[in-house]
Amino acid sequence: MLAVIRIILMTLIIIVVSICSCLFCLLRPFHRDNVHHTAKYMGKVAKVLGLDVEVRIPEVSKDIGPVVYICNHQNSYDIFTVSNAVQPGTVSVGKKSLKWIPFFGQMYWLTGNILIDRKNKNKAMNTIALTAKKIREKKLSVWLFPEGTRSYGRGLLPFKTGAFRTAAQAEVPIVPICASSTHKTIDLNRWNNGKMIIEFLAPVALSSADKDKIRQITNQTHAEMQAKIAQLNQEVGHKLPSEDDNKSSKKQASEIK
Repeated sequence: MLAVIRIILMTLIIIVVSICSCLFCLLRPFHRDNVHHTAKYMGKVAKVLGLDVEVRIPEVSKDIGPVVYICNHQNSYDIFTVSNAVQPGTVSVGKKSLKWIPFFGQMYWLTGNILIDRKNKNKAMNTIALTAKKIREKKLSVWLFPEGTRSYGRGLLPFKTGAFRTAAQAEVPIVPICASSTHKTIDLNRWNNGKMIIEFLAPVALSSADKDKIRQITNQTHAEMQAKIAQLNQEVGHKLPSEDDNKSSKKQASEIK
């Protein structure tokens, strides 16, 4: 019963926030802070999920101007959890098809997020240059998920280099954002679903001179984020995916024997 109530509440909140955001955006369409303000209200849904979200931002990552934020992408709950960490002057890059989702899609477009056509590789490559140009000209920060897809409990997936190439072209730093795992921790029928920690890491400086080292920097950043996520998982008491995998492997091995 609690799950049904939560699903209804989440649906209503998405619709109401999307409509209100669209009306607000009509007064100042594509304003640099539209996404930040809308994300604040979307982030409040975490309370409806019974989840306490703590955002940690070290001084070195506060108010540093245009950057490219990268965050681990876990599941569909991200819209209600990592939204709490979206900073002023930040937009995201999403699939062009998102704009056709009733209410949410129109809000996503009007708030000023960047829509790309992932099916068209030429346009996708042009998006890096276009996004870098917007960062420079409009002094925007951009939020990207470098894994390119949701992990669904598989741990931090390998990174694509697009976010890093964008930062290098725009000559702005990368700021990694690590979110503790929510895989199998949210039960809609459970009142209290514990805590999630989102922590910003120190900026990683990038410039056009680093274009030949992008893959190396990408892999190094992936390793640092993976270590931090593991630390956060331990802090909130969530078992690492590798532990679950090991147990599953042992169980399967014993069954075979």
